[in-house]
Amino acid sequence: EKPMQAIESTSPLIVYIDIKSPYAFVAIKPILALEARLQTEFDWRPLTLNIPSYLGTAEKSKGKVVQSERTPAQWNNVRYAYRDTRRYAERQGYMLKGTEKIWDSSTVNIGILWVMQNARDRLAAYLEAVYRPFWQRELDIEDVGVVETALRAADVPVKGFADFAGGRGEGRATHDALQEQLHPAGIYGVPSFVFDGQVLFGREHLPYVSWHLDGRKGAAPDMAYEL
Repeated sequence: EKPMQAIESTSPLIVYIDIKSPYAFVAIKPILALEARLQTEFDWRPLTLNIPSYLGTAEKSKGKVVQSERTPAQWNNVRYAYRDTRRYAERQGYMLKGTEKIWDSSTVNIGILWVMQNARDRLAAYLEAVYRPFWQRELDIEDVGVVETALRAADVPVKGFADFAGGRGEGRATHDALQEQLHPAGIYGVPSFVFDGQVLFGREHLPYVSWHLDGRKGAAPDMAYEL
């Protein structure tokens, strides 16, 4: 079987997300709604962000910063991201609390590959089972047992997942090989959408994505859209 290629898919749309991204979090419902309306299946994949590379590192305890290697400008970027996404999360009925540390989301993201491979129809349930509690600071996404519990809650088989996501597992290998391709392919952030070799970054492009998938009828839309 051919290894996963960054911008190639048999699906009409590739969707890249990261469970630890607030911008991906507030995009999930609109993307799922588009998928349901079109009665098709998108190719959902993980892009595991390396946050320290562009926003520095920091850790909090009980709401107070206990360790930080961030500049004032980086802190401003982080605060803005949470303010920006919180207003959209609240519109969707979600709570969004800033994280207390920078998480390694690779294991929970490999869960996306597992669900796509083993229980595609349960993807929306899995995303709900991990996104909502993670952004309420209730989910340790680095713990494979916790991710297995989320898979069970979404009615996804878990037998074999720990090996799949482990250091020598098929899922870990697929995930890591994919990450190495993303930046060279021009895919840097989440959510990102890929179709016909084009890459669009940000949920504001959903109207354009929808227009394209609908057959490009009429004039291309602007960015504004409703849920």
